[in-house]
Formats: sequence, structure tokens, C-alpha cells
Amino acid sequence: MQLNQSENLLVANLASTSLEKLVRSKLEVLFLQKMQSNLEVKDLYEIVMEQVEKPLIELALRNQHGNQVKTAQMLGINRNTLKKKIDHYQIQIR
Repeated sequence: MQLNQSENLLVANLASTSLEKLVRSKLEVLFLQKMQSNLEVKDLYEIVMEQVEKPLIELALRNQHGNQVKTAQMLGINRNTLKKKIDHYQIQIR
């Protein structure tokens, strides 16, 4: 996969920024939008966890070639817990 110059800059910036800072920045935008639009947000914790947890599980599974035992070990969770999350998020295993 070949990246163009702007994509290379984006990747370089992401590489030097912690996940915590990226999440914080995105959440700050969300809270600002909420405040500006007077929207009531409910279940924010669940929404954020789903948006982080699902891609984490998908990428970990891909990294472990679909092996659930190794993926669970990598994530530090029980294999049964992983299976429940795979079912909950309807993650397709290749």
C-alpha cells in the first residue's frame, strides 16, 4: 500500500500522538457540539466503549488470524468474554 504525502503526514502525526490524546480531543469536540446544540446525551459511556472496543477486538482478531484463544490472551480477557463481545458486536471472523 502506497501512501501519498498528506497521508504520510497524517500517519506521522498519529504515530506521535497518544491514543489518550486522540480520544480526549474527539470527546472535547463531542462535548462542545452537545453544549452548542443543547442536545441531551445519554449512555455516552456505552457509546464510547463500543466505538473503542469493537475495532480493538476486530484488529486483535485479525492480528491473531482469527484465533480466539490467542486474541483473548493478547487482550488480557477470558476467551468466553471475548466470544460474548464478538457476538454482541456481530464481528465476522475470517
